[in-house]
Amino acid sequence: MTPEEVGRRVVALLAPVEATASVSGGQGYARATVDVPPASWRDAVRAARGDAELGCDFFDWLSAVDELAEGFDIVAHLWSVRHRHGLLLRTRVPRETPVVASVVDVFPGAAWHERETHEMFGIGFEGHGELRPLLLPPEFEGHPLRKEFVLASRVAKPWPGAKEPGESEAGGGRRPIRPPGVPAPGEWGTTPTPAGAAGMGEGPRGGTPARPARERPARPAPGERPAPGERPAPGAGRPAGPVRREPGADTEEGEG
Repeated sequence: MTPEEVGRRVVALLAPVEATASVSGGQGYARATVDVPPASWRDAVRAARGDAELGCDFFDWLSAVDELAEGFDIVAHLWSVRHRHGLLLRTRVPRETPVVASVVDVFPGAAWHERETHEMFGIGFEGHGELRPLLLPPEFEGHPLRKEFVLASRVAKPWPGAKEPGESEAGGGRRPIRPPGVPAPGEWGTTPTPAGAAGMGEGPRGGTPARPARERPARPAPGERPAPGERPAPGAGRPAGPVRREPGADTEEGEG
């Protein structure tokens, strides 16, 4: 089945539920994408697996996308081992109540993915029964993959990349902008100023001390080094002091 045929088949199976089919990607990577209401999430997953024409019997992955004020998109990718086609199912839950039905009863392998999505985005999966921490310590507060989550490391440390944010490729001056995840001054408590952060995130604790500059050895003057292509004079650059001679070196030339 083509991606278009897969999408139409899912929509027909879910009727009269309003589902929208489209195609994501292109060429050999094209996949049927079907958007369904949150109430029909489990039914869509079950229909994709149980239908003989679709036969999506392999659960690939499940995750979420933070769409800010529009809510969260929950995305699951299924694959048919027999028919060699894929299906991308997607639903959107509101930000105030991000809850959707669990699909562990349809694909037990989704348990790990739902736990991670719950931990990283704060999305609830009704019927899962074991949404305990998976990657973060139990005392961790917040959901790191939400876009409003403050990256504290960006406040406490200098920018780790090759270039600071705002630095152009031509090597010009820097614009005083904040790195990703760093709130504006006064938006997130009292925060220290990272070294080289151009006064961002200033607080009563002051700034992080910058690294001391390395001392480079002085370069020799132009007259003290040979010009390109010239060989140094014999004995040039040798240390002063007594010269060690080998035994017999005092014998005069021609003496035998």
